[in-house]
Amino acid sequence: MRLTKSTDLALRVVMALAVTEESTTAREVAVTMAVPYSHLAKVVARLQHLGLVETRRGRGGGLEITAAGRRASIGGLVRELEGVGDVVDCEGDTPCPLNGDCLLRGALRRAQEAFYASLDPLTVESLTKSPTGPVLIGLIGRRG
Repeated sequence: MRLTKSTDLALRVVMALAVTEESTTAREVAVTMAVPYSHLAKVVARLQHLGLVETRRGRGGGLEITAAGRRASIGGLVRELEGVGDVVDCEGDTPCPLNGDCLLRGALRRAQEAFYASLDPLTVESLTKSPTGPVLIGLIGRRG
């Protein structure tokens, strides 16, 4: 299974915010993550909508992770960000001729759910423990 770039970035953003002691701006996070600000802004908006990140405008504003964001299950977050759907599109523009009698589709669904289930016990906070946390702190501290 492959995650979208937006999901990957969202996971990195919440992990980075989980180790910061103070508010940081979206531009600073974009520089730290070496991604375009416009892409990061869309990801942050989605995380805010999910209640995982809090944003404040103006002087003293910035981004902070919420308590719910710290406790968020990685499996649940990935499910939410990736959306519900099959690994393969059996009914797309060119429907698969095996569609009604295919065992592969069910096997892929089970594999996809096993992937998510393996991520369910992990939380954002658990992923920021050593050795990852100190590396994230170093990256955030270098941003200028």
